[in-house]
Amino acid sequence: MRIDYDVRANVMIEALPYLQKYNNKVVVVKYGGNAMTNDKLKHAVMEDIVMLSTVGIKVVLVHGGGPEINDMLKRIGKESKFVNGLRYTDEETVDIVQMVLAGKVNKDLVSMLESHGGTAIGLCGLDGNLIEAEQLDPDLGYVGEINAVNPKIIQNALDNGYIPVISTVGRGKDGTVYNINADTAAARIAAEMGAPSLILLTDIKGLLEDKDDENTIIRTVGVSEVPFLKKQGIITGGMIPKIDCCVEAVRRGVKQANIIDGRIPHSILIELLTDIGAGTMIIA
Repeated sequence: MRIDYDVRANVMIEALPYLQKYNNKVVVVKYGGNAMTNDKLKHAVMEDIVMLSTVGIKVVLVHGGGPEINDMLKRIGKESKFVNGLRYTDEETVDIVQMVLAGKVNKDLVSMLESHGGTAIGLCGLDGNLIEAEQLDPDLGYVGEINAVNPKIIQNALDNGYIPVISTVGRGKDGTVYNINADTAAARIAAEMGAPSLILLTDIKGLLEDKDDENTIIRTVGVSEVPFLKKQGIITGGMIPKIDCCVEAVRRGVKQANIIDGRIPHSILIELLTDIGAGTMIIA
């Protein structure tokens, strides 16, 4: 029993400098993938966020909702279509995206945070002109590229003790609604909020030197190394846009961007409050 007490004490001691480092600072968490569809992992993520908020770390939760959108499209007999990894979004689909992300998914997450003792508020990119966007590519339909992020409404929520939960739809100058990639939105929001840390929850361990061997995880990547890693074929496929978002965030002033394994319960706490971390960290 004594050993158990020692282990618990050491865990808390190890966390102390990180709690001090992030106290009263903003951490942006992008939530999606497997951690969003597995009930056990979902509750673990909510517990992590509530705990961080309770100890004085200001968490902003930015979420996607691809599986839920796919399910709703399937219900109405509409096929999901992707172009270069991005969802083709016609006029009917963008209505579904807005309804599912800003409605059901967003409010479910708010409710779950509240059930774990947090105080949360649901927002979307349309609220307070939070995300200003324009069309990314006519071939993608109503998929948006971010022109500006106006973080005042997020800061107001944080100042009043709320955990902001943000769904990523944006508005064009003419009022057109656009579907925004959640990783991209999280990176821009982190930069505009002056966050020292951005965390992207994914379905893999991190950036792997050998994509078929999870033991080859690369723990730290400098921004200047990214072009070389792409050339070597280490950064490929779906990892490219995630790494690019992290690079963009760091270049805009975020001190570190972390791609972590959302399949591990409490991976957010492991990443933020321990020496070893839970994935790959991109730094300047």
